[in-house]
Amino acid sequence: MPAPRTSAAPAPALPPASAPALPLTPALPPALAAAPTPAPSTAHPPEAPVPEGHTIHRLAQDYHAAFGGRTARVTSPQGKFTDAAALLDGTALTAAEAHGKHLFLRFGPADAGNWVHIHLGLFGKVGFGPAPAPAPTDTVRLRLANDTSYVDLRGPTTCALITEDEKNAVHARLGPDPLRPDADPEVAYRRIARSRTTIAALLMDQKVVAGVGNVYRAEVLFRHGIDPYRAGRDIGPREWDALWTDLVELMREGVRNNRIDTVRPEHTPEAMGRPPRVDDHGGEVYVYRRANLPCHICGGEIRTAGLAARNLFWCPACQQA
Repeated sequence: MPAPRTSAAPAPALPPASAPALPLTPALPPALAAAPTPAPSTAHPPEAPVPEGHTIHRLAQDYHAAFGGRTARVTSPQGKFTDAAALLDGTALTAAEAHGKHLFLRFGPADAGNWVHIHLGLFGKVGFGPAPAPAPTDTVRLRLANDTSYVDLRGPTTCALITEDEKNAVHARLGPDPLRPDADPEVAYRRIARSRTTIAALLMDQKVVAGVGNVYRAEVLFRHGIDPYRAGRDIGPREWDALWTDLVELMREGVRNNRIDTVRPEHTPEAMGRPPRVDDHGGEVYVYRRANLPCHICGGEIRTAGLAARNLFWCPACQQA
């Protein structure tokens, strides 16, 4: 059941985004490919999140930067991926890509069709480091190593060697990903426009939009003043175009910075003279995990409620559209 809404005077509208709409160009331009490998996060927020799509695209970039085109030593210290690792050992990583929260690593030539499919789930972690690699622990599902780098994968929901056809089947069941150049937002909108489900729940449905998680869901709806409990079929095409364009921009920035920041320049701590956010999640946001705190725009109280098995955050005063 939707949480009860509180009556409030209309809040000042958010100003338009400071940047123009971005075209659907490749999600990981060459300038990003040379970015340094980030240190693995050790944050454990109260609501254990599945990493959002920008994190997986950043991982694809980092795998490619450290191992692309180079022969790798492939092992499974934990033992659960031993047979597949033995098949891949001594081959080169030739492609790394993401679709939503799914990571795909190709080893060997394209016609070999050797893809490692990874989904981190709630507990999966990836850690990069410089060579020489330390002795692995027995929790490492998959290790890649070469003469300059190593990377360990721990605790994924999925780590499987799949064929090209099996990979295509994964893509087929996912919605368009704002970070992929082949994404078609109209595919998502066709499902949204005929659904009675709330827009907040639809944005979290990976069959509708791939890669959007709880943070981006809450923040993009706030940035456009949209009531999270509105039915998808009540979202107009212009509203959807604006939401999609904003997701593309925000998630690309997330890849570049390896964190989520959603506040516009005029709402940063420096611009508003307020203290910076202190949270394991990091990043400056409007509503995510700010329950019971004052809204940066109207001063009203940020609300939270359960929706689609996750905590929803919103401002009842600002999100009345």
